[in-house]
Amino acid sequence: MSELVNRGVLRLEWARAHMPVLAVVRKGLVESGALKGVKIGMALHTEAKTGVLALTLKEAGAKVRLASCNPQSTDDSVAAALNERFGLETHAKKWETTDQYYENLNRILDLEPDLVIDDGADLIHLLHTKRTDLLRSVRGGNEETTTGIVRLRAMEKEGKLAFPVVDVNDAKMKHLFDNRYGTGQSTMDGILTATNLLVAGKTFVVAGYGWCGRGIASRAHGLGANVVVTEIDPVKAIEATMDGFRVMPMAEAVTVADFIVSATGMKDVVREDHLRAIKDGCVLANAGHFDNEISKVDLERLGKKRRVREFVDEYAMKGGKKVYLLAEGRLVNLAAGQGHPAEIMDMSFSIQALSADFLARQAESLGKRVVAVPEEIDDRVARLKLETMSVSIDTLTPEQRRYGETWLEGT
Repeated sequence: MSELVNRGVLRLEWARAHMPVLAVVRKGLVESGALKGVKIGMALHTEAKTGVLALTLKEAGAKVRLASCNPQSTDDSVAAALNERFGLETHAKKWETTDQYYENLNRILDLEPDLVIDDGADLIHLLHTKRTDLLRSVRGGNEETTTGIVRLRAMEKEGKLAFPVVDVNDAKMKHLFDNRYGTGQSTMDGILTATNLLVAGKTFVVAGYGWCGRGIASRAHGLGANVVVTEIDPVKAIEATMDGFRVMPMAEAVTVADFIVSATGMKDVVREDHLRAIKDGCVLANAGHFDNEISKVDLERLGKKRRVREFVDEYAMKGGKKVYLLAEGRLVNLAAGQGHPAEIMDMSFSIQALSADFLARQAESLGKRVVAVPEEIDDRVARLKLETMSVSIDTLTPEQRRYGETWLEGT
């Protein structure tokens, strides 16, 4: 066994040992047999936790094929181990070109999948544009990120969505933990790995105060940063203010920022007018799905590019000012870091696995629309997680349950 494969095996083993909820789910899927013989095409960040999910589905009897959903998020050791040690067909490598990325997505679709599991909806988009001949065989899909759900809801609104897609992203046991605690920790991991710079005492700007932005702001604050939030939503701006953070427009924030992290799902969050006013030495990073939140076109027009560290590109601008872009503007937590902690992905991927089982059983009755994760799946994963944490909670007494269901009784 090569050193690369051996390293991947060890990473998969480590992740699996820290994903006890998925272990319980795996046992139930194997016993039920609902996924036996089902062909599943996956486009997810190809690293250890994803590998454990893919192997879970394989062990439940599915035929699984895996690619990455991002050209820079693959752990090559895990991809090698999945292929060579576990016999799970994987088409992914780090630093893929755009052409290689889409070639690999097409290899997944060559499986003619019954179900697809997506992150960002590129696989589903490809099915609806370039590979429409395969739509007749696809029964349903899962989508696990905010950006993908936005795309899919637009498709549904226009009547273009050809099969049901489960909105894994908005399951409570996904976004409340994965988006907030997972993105918060892994984004800081990526930034620190890439730069080896101090965060304490610095001005740290977070663009977007959704669940991901909240997690990043919280973790940056915990490291001693002075956190600034930029927002377009007045409600979220009030939340950020009441959480103790300064709120200001990006045009103002760039003049004081030592770090700027974007987590919005919108393009050109940092653009030419901001770059002309930006503070010298500012570090730019993206935690959104696509690499267009920080305008690389504007950066390259205004500055001379030089790679100064493995994941750091310096842009020297006229007048001597320099700014630094991490991981080519791609997801910094996976391109430069190790992704979300295993204990977080244990919950998210348990939702994924159970949603795949749900689709295998009921896809034909769901219609061509974006479908919420059933409450019983959310509740089951929450209760399993509590068990693995050795945490007990209260239950209502019969009298309390009756009281909560009536309108006749007052105080």
